[in-house]
Amino acid sequence: MQKPNPSPGELPQRAAAALTLLRERRPRVHCITNAVAQNFTANMLLAAGCTPSMTIAPEEVGAFVASADALLVNLGTFDAERRKAVEIAVATATDNAIPWALDPVLIDRSRPRAQFARGLIDCVPRVMRLNGAEFTVLSGRGDDAEAVADYARGHGCVIARSGETDFVSDGNRHAALANGHPLMAKVTAMGCAGSALIAACLAVEPDAFTAAAAGLLLLGVAGELAAKEAKGPASFAVAIIDALYALNGGALLERARVS
Repeated sequence: MQKPNPSPGELPQRAAAALTLLRERRPRVHCITNAVAQNFTANMLLAAGCTPSMTIAPEEVGAFVASADALLVNLGTFDAERRKAVEIAVATATDNAIPWALDPVLIDRSRPRAQFARGLIDCVPRVMRLNGAEFTVLSGRGDDAEAVADYARGHGCVIARSGETDFVSDGNRHAALANGHPLMAKVTAMGCAGSALIAACLAVEPDAFTAAAAGLLLLGVAGELAAKEAKGPASFAVAIIDALYALNGGALLERARVS
């Protein structure tokens, strides 16, 4: 039976429960992501307890997605092969009711990329994670809480807008998440890994709002713990993988800052 919709104060408990399920079920998460992000994203998913796959070959990506528990579509590398793989993957996920998340990376820098992203949004991802500049391109508005909520409500998906404070909304429920560390902005693919963790949580948590918040909490709390050990960005990139691997529900409940 699906649990009742959580209030913001209940999200840390639900995130802890999602982490437990990730380790118990080891869901398969297929990622179509950018070339820079693949290795780091795969290692973060492994640290969380998941089984990642990354192929973009058109002849096999459909089979990989069909056997996955969740899908991430990341537009960080916008080459022809990945565009074709994305189209196949999204169609397969839709046909098989596999939850998927969209990360429309750098659509604020490229009109063709933004147009492609708009077409994907019409396919209704369960969650879209993006930053303020990317959201503004899609919405034609600012990235304030009201604009995010209106967009989520109008497009039937959860919006996870990242920033110094992350904001998650499904149009009716809203949560601000204040975990994280400045070093996270100094390591490439950190946001991509956060989107992958959201996709992973979609595999074990049927409520997309909860899954989006859980994925961001896992990343943010792991980042805070990693910063205690890191000397700079390079050591931080390793430390956050270790921190996520060692993360437990108690640490999430202790450190989560949700309002």
